[in-house]
Order: sequence, then C-alpha cells, then structure tokens
Amino acid sequence: MTGALRITLGQHSRAGRKPINQDFHGAALPTGALLHTKGIAIAIADGIGSSAVSQVASAAAVRSFLDDYHDTSEAWTVRRSAQRVLEATNAWLHAQTRRSDARFDPDRGYVCTFSALILKGREAHVLHVGDTRVYRVHAQALEQLTEDHRLHASSVETYLARALGMGPSIEIDYRHWPLAPGEVYLLASDGAYEHLDAAAVHHALRTHGDDLDAAAAGLVDTALARGSQDNLTVQLVRIDGLPEPEARHLPAQREGLALPPPLQPRMRFEGYTIVRELHASARSHVHLALDDATGQQVVLKTPAVDLREQPAWLDRFLLEEWVARRLDSAHVLKPCAIERPRQHLFVAMEHIEGHTLAQWMTDHPAPDLDAVRRITEQIARGLQAFHRKEMLHQDLRPENVMIDATGTVKIIDFGAVHVAGLAEGSSAPRPDALVGTLQYTAPEYFTGQGGSAASDLFSLAVLSYQMLTGQLPYGLQVTRVRTERDVARLHYTPLREHRPELPAWLDAVLRRALHPQPHKRQEALSEFIHDLHDPGLQYQPRRAPALIERHPVVFWKVLSAGLALAVLLLLWLRVSGH
Repeated sequence: MTGALRITLGQHSRAGRKPINQDFHGAALPTGALLHTKGIAIAIADGIGSSAVSQVASAAAVRSFLDDYHDTSEAWTVRRSAQRVLEATNAWLHAQTRRSDARFDPDRGYVCTFSALILKGREAHVLHVGDTRVYRVHAQALEQLTEDHRLHASSVETYLARALGMGPSIEIDYRHWPLAPGEVYLLASDGAYEHLDAAAVHHALRTHGDDLDAAAAGLVDTALARGSQDNLTVQLVRIDGLPEPEARHLPAQREGLALPPPLQPRMRFEGYTIVRELHASARSHVHLALDDATGQQVVLKTPAVDLREQPAWLDRFLLEEWVARRLDSAHVLKPCAIERPRQHLFVAMEHIEGHTLAQWMTDHPAPDLDAVRRITEQIARGLQAFHRKEMLHQDLRPENVMIDATGTVKIIDFGAVHVAGLAEGSSAPRPDALVGTLQYTAPEYFTGQGGSAASDLFSLAVLSYQMLTGQLPYGLQVTRVRTERDVARLHYTPLREHRPELPAWLDAVLRRALHPQPHKRQEALSEFIHDLHDPGLQYQPRRAPALIERHPVVFWKVLSAGLALAVLLLLWLRVSGH
C-alpha cells in the first residue's frame, strides 16, 4: 500500500527478577480515516517500587490513553488531544490515591511514569512525564528524545520529580519532528534501557529481521543478562512508509463520487428536488431544494465548473461539510443528515429563512449600538465554537453571516476554515495562507506572520465597525500590506469621524480589537464582547491632570508669585489711601 503511513511494531515486557511486573505497554494502530486524522499511538508506563498499586496506575494510564486519544476531536492537534487525555488520567489517578490509605504518602499511591510516541502523517510526536524513555536508533548511538524527570539528591541518590498521579495537575513534556522512512524508535522502561546500547539494538534487529516482537524479547534477555534487577519493557517501531509530501490528510473522500451535473429548477437530484438557485460564485453554486423523503427544505452546494479539475479544491469542498458536523452551536450553520448513499460530490446544509449581514447593513445604514452589540455577540459565539475545536474561520465577511427571521445570527460558508488537527503532518494550507476576503483579513496574514484566534477577532471587529459606520476602519489599506513597515503605516479612521454621537469608549474598544499587531488586541473574543457591554476605565476618556500633578514645582512658584502680587497690591492700596 503506497501513500499511507506504514510501520512495523514489536513489543515485549517481563517482570524480570521482581515478583510483579509494574510496567505496562500497548499500541493502537487504526486504519482508514483515523489513521489520517489521529495517527498511530504507542505508549509505555512504569510503576514505582514503593507503591503496591502502581501496576494498576500503569495499566490505567496506557489503556485510557490508547482508548481515549482516538476518541478526541479529529480537528484537534496531537498535542491538545493527548494532553487532554493525560490530564484526565492524572486527575483520576490522583483522586484514587486521595481515597486510599496512601493519601498522605503519594509514594505509595496510584503513580506511574509515562511516555507516548504518536506517528501522524509525516511527523512524530512525543508526550512524556517521568523516566521512561523514547530513543531514536542511530548506527552508533541511541538518541534520547525524552528528558528524565528526576531530582539528584547526591551522586548516587535520585528521586522521581514528576509522574502521573503525583499531584492534582501535571506538566507534560511535548516535542515533535519530521519522520524519515527506515527510522527505528525504541521505547523502554528503566529496567531495560539502563542495560542497553545501540550495538545491542542493532544486533537484535539483525538477528530477528522483521520479527520485531522477537527482537524486543531479545533485548529484554540482553538487559537481564547484563544485570537488570527491575521490570523490563521494550517497544520497537520501524517506519516502513510515509504519505507523499503533498498528500492532503483530509478525511472527506472523493473516491467514487461523480461530479454533479448543472442543477436546474424542478430537477431531481440525489433524492432532492431542486427549487431554485440561491447564489453562484467562482467557487460554488448554491441551490434551494426539497428532500423528497421528508419535505424538508435544504441548501445544496456544488463545486463551480471552473474548479472541477482541481483535486485540492474538491477535497477542500468536501471538508466544509466535515467541519460543520464537528461544530455544535446555534450560531453556526448545521449540516443535513444524509442516510442514503451519495453518488455525487455535493454538500447539504440547513436552509435559513433570512438575509445576509450585507443586506442587513444596507437596510440599517445607521443602527443603534445595542443592535450591533447583539449581532456581534452572536457571531463571537459562533467563532468560539470554531476555536474550541482548534479551527479558524478565516473568511468572516458580511456575505458569510446570516440573520434569520427570529434575529438569530449564524456563520455560514466554511470553505476557508483552517483545521489544526488536519494540517499538522501534511501540506494542508497553514493559517498564514491568504484564503479569505482581503478587506476583512487581519494584517498578519499579509506579512506571513500567520493567523490565530486574534485574526478572527480582527475580522469580527471590522464587521462591527462596518455595521456602525458603513465604512472599513482602514479603508483598503490592509489589502496593500506586504511588510511590517506597511503594517506600521496603517492609519485607523476613528469611529466618531463617521458617527460623532457614539461614545468615545466604543472607539477605544474597537481600535484595540483592530490593532495591526495581534498581541495588542483583546486576549479573547469573550473579552472583546465584555468590553462592548462594560468598558473598563482604560477605555474612558482621561481628563488632563491638574498643574499640581503635572508640575508641582511650577505650581508652587506660580502660587507664591500670585500671593506676593496680592500682598503688594494690598500694601499699595493702604499706602495710597484708597
């Protein structure tokens, strides 16, 4: 099989000279979509000798990680998915200790060290806590890829400084790097790695060939023969094949789907009856249709004719529905459930009876602040649903926001969405690719700095400004940005130049959200919305400080001079008899 990640795996664990094996290990090797979106996970855990229940902790840590990691959102990155699972496991282990007779002595509790190697796309990821180790095997040496979390009390005495279950929270080491075909990785507990070297590993690989289970068992035998007194676990991973560099790790598959014919009113298509065309653009055609089985109104989206020979665009077209199915928000367009098999390439979404934000702005050229706040807050809630899944919308504009008859605001059109979990380990567009509408795009995209949640905040603030004024805060200046110097020259037009009746604090809030530098904007969408409703003192107009505050010496000199003049005037009046 070409074009996919392929590995050979071998594992072996033994109690050694101890009565109980407190090590635990395992691997999850999915196929199909999960292989692309989550990758292969290999994990090892090692208990601590002072605890009689540490083997329970090791088994729980590995099993829960391998079971739960692949159940996390496909949109999340490896790091976020794995850390969420490990944080939950750590909390559970610590709670078990707190309920046991070891609650005052963690060294007797549910504690273990842990390392995981995750292979996804063309990248490797390691998450680690404790003193189990992950190595890359070289010809003459073992390259240690993890750092032991041990405290050295003396030249001969060390203590475990960090482990799963040791406290209510946990700091987890993370690193990642590109893979290469033919590489071999070794995961091992201290009972094994303290007695192994690169020569022993290569000898085992030569002796046992493709039987890496036998090679792992041979390495355990070698460590025992060299004097190991502890439990021993060895895992060997060889990289046999990688996806092509340009491979797109998108879960939506086009195989077997024909390109749809031009849709016309009253035409029957895939169990739907076409009603009328709603919108046509250079990227897609959108039609209103009726589901023949349910009578439900739906929106069918098909790729534009000019883009039908572009495989990358067609993959991204299907990604739009994939994104929608992983979001749960009243302010994000929902997909339609399709139970019947699909023969053509199209997307089915809910139909919204209403109008776009662009039309709303035409109908409300000078809206009151409360109306704009209500719309902005709902758009922000929709964006938060994207951000919770490590997605960026990247194309927020008036035409991509709908307002229904009840006043509910929904974000539509996910063709430019960046999904962090799908982008890593592949050549999918990075968040610094210019994919949105230029006049609503944050300056950092133009300079190559890269997008973030702060970039979606910038776009939302542009919409808020435009709703209030009918204008853009920087005009078309942003579209001409290419360098950091261009960013520094951007000139913001104060809100009150267009609407002098609006409060000064509102201009200050929007100016901050629209700052050319992303780190100077509000830290989160929630902060921006809070500022629009309850601006802090930093947004209030400041009075000029009194002279005594600005120049106390000058103040007293002027006051003294004034008093002196007053005294002289009184003396003159008295002498002159007036």
